[in-house]
Amino acid sequence: MLFNRRSSLAAGLGVAAAAGSLSSWGAQRLRIGLTPVILADQVAFLSRWGRYLSNRVGIEVDFVARESYQGILDQLFSGYIDAAWVCGYPFVRFEAKLSLLAVPLYQGQPFYQAYLIRSKTPNTQVQGWVDLKGRVLAYSDPLSNSGWLVAQAQLARFGITSRDLKRGFFTHGHQNVAEAVAARLAHAGSIDGYVWETMRVQNMPSVAKTEVIWKSEPFGFPPLVVRKGQARAQMDSLRLALLGMNNDEVGRDLLASLNLTGFVAGQASLFDSIRQQAQRVPSSGVGN
Repeated sequence: MLFNRRSSLAAGLGVAAAAGSLSSWGAQRLRIGLTPVILADQVAFLSRWGRYLSNRVGIEVDFVARESYQGILDQLFSGYIDAAWVCGYPFVRFEAKLSLLAVPLYQGQPFYQAYLIRSKTPNTQVQGWVDLKGRVLAYSDPLSNSGWLVAQAQLARFGITSRDLKRGFFTHGHQNVAEAVAARLAHAGSIDGYVWETMRVQNMPSVAKTEVIWKSEPFGFPPLVVRKGQARAQMDSLRLALLGMNNDEVGRDLLASLNLTGFVAGQASLFDSIRQQAQRVPSSGVGN
């Protein structure tokens, strides 16, 4: 997903969503949690998307922005929000508690890649994962596939442990990974390729100062999820609204703002490669 780490925006969206009482699928308000979307008109965009979905679902739809996947999941499991746009890694980690709602399509496919990026400078020594010993690596989120899990698997592949790094740190957002690398606060960064490519399309300065030196295999795109056992009728209505967005002009315009081409229902098997990767990382919390 695309993220901008402006705390004031996240707080504003949270306050707006908190205006009503705690909701459930049977109430007159539906809340969807996500990490802040990087758009110039973020608040205006989420308001437009909320109105669009409200008209199709039949109840008011709000978005609640939080700074981390854990924050979103905490609110989902507590019942404060009704659905969440997360990542494939937390989906497989908490699969016993979650059901797929919809999976975005990026360039027509429900897949994306993780990237390793470095600063675009003449004297850059980092050519790949094997060169990260004694260097600083920027991560996105502890529950991010592309922003943490992939990096752990690749470092292990080359026999590099966290102790071999000079330092590793979380930026709490993929945009912040690019900014940290561009500012040379890190020698390299593990980032969502969809986010980096969309930042490039939007001509963001930090992307112009970074370059991709490695791309992963395709992974299932970060999905929208709900708690297992939620009311079926409302879940189906929201899924149908998302799946139908590419069928009308307003929906297509909203999708274009997200650099997406649509949504599909998706299947758990889309995330098999993430599940298998997590099983190879002892600290992932995903067992064999």
